[in-house]
Amino acid sequence: MRKKVTLSDVARAAKVSKSTVSQYLNHRYEYMSDETRSRIEKTIKELGYRPNFLARSLKQKKTATIGVIVANILHRFTTEITRAIEDYCHSHDYHVIVCNTDETPSKEKKYIEMLIAKQVDGLVIIPTGENVDLYTKIAKEHYPVVFLDRKVEQVPVPTVVMDNFHAAYECAAHLIGNGHHAISLITAPLSISTRIERVEGFLAALKDHGLEQSEKYIRNVPIRDIPETVSQLLSMPDPPTALLAGNDLVLMEILRYVMDHHVHVPQDIALAVIDDVSFADFLDPTLTTYKQPAVEMATKAAEILLSKIESRQKSDHQEMDGNDDMVIRFRGQLKIRKSSGPNRTG
Repeated sequence: MRKKVTLSDVARAAKVSKSTVSQYLNHRYEYMSDETRSRIEKTIKELGYRPNFLARSLKQKKTATIGVIVANILHRFTTEITRAIEDYCHSHDYHVIVCNTDETPSKEKKYIEMLIAKQVDGLVIIPTGENVDLYTKIAKEHYPVVFLDRKVEQVPVPTVVMDNFHAAYECAAHLIGNGHHAISLITAPLSISTRIERVEGFLAALKDHGLEQSEKYIRNVPIRDIPETVSQLLSMPDPPTALLAGNDLVLMEILRYVMDHHVHVPQDIALAVIDDVSFADFLDPTLTTYKQPAVEMATKAAEILLSKIESRQKSDHQEMDGNDDMVIRFRGQLKIRKSSGPNRTG
């Protein structure tokens, strides 16, 4: 068997010290000439040297790896945020492991414990909200963690979210401005802060525009029940003239019903969604959406996490500061298209 090439072998062949090779491997080139850097790179290739990342991690107390725990990997929002986090981490020489909970608290708990056991340096979590004791425990241990998209009250963890209240408010105000006074909001069950805030923003818009804050048009149901829910709403004696979908998964089920039952949008009912979908400009009619600032949110979450990781490296006994319970909110953008047209029912 071929003897494994060591860092000492590289240093000897390149005629430099082991610390210089180590600096090269850690991308610290400040005090290294281009000629030395080129020579080390050439020697590594010629000898076929492969760094022992596990040994480096143990020595540095750092794996240069983070975990990202998402709620639903099929969600367009999830695709955008994981890509943005990976891009940011790649530019800072960190690796990313992605885990999907399917909104299941037991899976979330398992993944959090597994990733910490594997010594990832920190976590970005879209929390289910159901593992408060675990969240609190890791926060008290000063383990680097950032919540994304959802708040968990009374857990001292930096959190990056969209201003969901404002998003729902703006969408409802737009529909009201188009003459719709009977507007339905459909979301999944109100188990997370995101959905609760959207309902609150929706009701606030109705109140501020002098409309009855009737909850008979608000439905918070499992995704599988949405087609039946749309059917019930449209069968009411005074059916809504507009539908606001709480996210893209809700939208897909509404569209399924609309197409299967030949409901005309916006003639029979106007439609908008708090989310962005790739096909919004290709539907007939084109679809009004509220684009979440997913990339900006995810990049900020990654930036905060890596900053916390670096701070932890400098002090293993770092006390929690006053910013550890901060919530950073981003506002999205309403993109008005034809689907949310004026009320034509009279």
